[in-house]
Amino acid sequence: MKYFFLAVLVGSCTFGKAQSNANDIFAAGVADAERFSNDYFGPLSEGALYSISNGWYNSGKAKPLLGFEISLVGNMASFKNKNNKKSFVLNTADYENLQFEDGSVTQQVSTALGDIEGITVFVEGEIAPGITQRQQFELPSGLSGEGINFVPSAFIQASVGVFKGTELKARFLPNIDTDEVSVGFYGVGIQHEFTSLLPVDKIWPVAISGVIGYTHLDASYDFTDTGIIAGSDQRIETDMNSWVFQAVVSTKLPIINFYGGIGYLKGKSTIDFLGTYESGFITSPSVEDPFSLNREVSGVTANVGTKLKLGFFRLNADYTIAEFNSLSVGINFGFR
Repeated sequence: MKYFFLAVLVGSCTFGKAQSNANDIFAAGVADAERFSNDYFGPLSEGALYSISNGWYNSGKAKPLLGFEISLVGNMASFKNKNNKKSFVLNTADYENLQFEDGSVTQQVSTALGDIEGITVFVEGEIAPGITQRQQFELPSGLSGEGINFVPSAFIQASVGVFKGTELKARFLPNIDTDEVSVGFYGVGIQHEFTSLLPVDKIWPVAISGVIGYTHLDASYDFTDTGIIAGSDQRIETDMNSWVFQAVVSTKLPIINFYGGIGYLKGKSTIDFLGTYESGFITSPSVEDPFSLNREVSGVTANVGTKLKLGFFRLNADYTIAEFNSLSVGINFGFR
């Protein structure tokens, strides 16, 4: 269950078991830790950005003045068939201290999305004049190793009509705060229905809208007591921001409707490794707040979905095609 926290840290809901030995890489020194962490965490950051950015709409029709809807939205950004996101080639020639225990120079190793296990590495360092010590540890696996093939996110979303053809949206995840993990999540958006301006709006068979949405996630994970290298306040802090710009069209039937959209997503993730890493083994001298990792995504997205409306209760589901294909499901309660 620890492993599921990895998705909370850089995506939305849980963290993971392998993080304890992901931190062991600091035994190889800051430069090696930064290089490995960039390749290891990068694909997860990408998947998380796509996951938290979905679910902004379930119709092309904007709500009328004071019409509202409260939704519980869940997203799953799949990476099941993305082998290029689940592993990378680690070449020890690119590292200062890291070596494979079996003597090989290159091996395919797991990213935070992967499932490769049992890869043992070591570092050697002089801990005192004339005294050399070897530290051996296993590289971490990823979410696939736990049978998880998607990056999840979940949040509450509220929508309200403010004037003709325009709807404001807000989304948030109540703060999750444990001894090791803290997560905060919010977003704001706007939807404007262009067909509401037509003189034949009432008899027009479809609704066409434009949607703009901004989502922010910040999270932290404290691993002070889990790594080989001693120190204080050792933690990862993650900051994610994404924008979506989408054109939406939907039917205007009384009970079951169909909708679809095409748009563009742009997002950035920053992961800061913070705290003090005391001297000892390869990390000498002590370092503080050693490095930050940045990852950006951008690309076209397209989705298709359906919505069932039964009075105050509504249920919707849609599938998005993008760099990370995603399934989004919403349980909605609304008026008008």
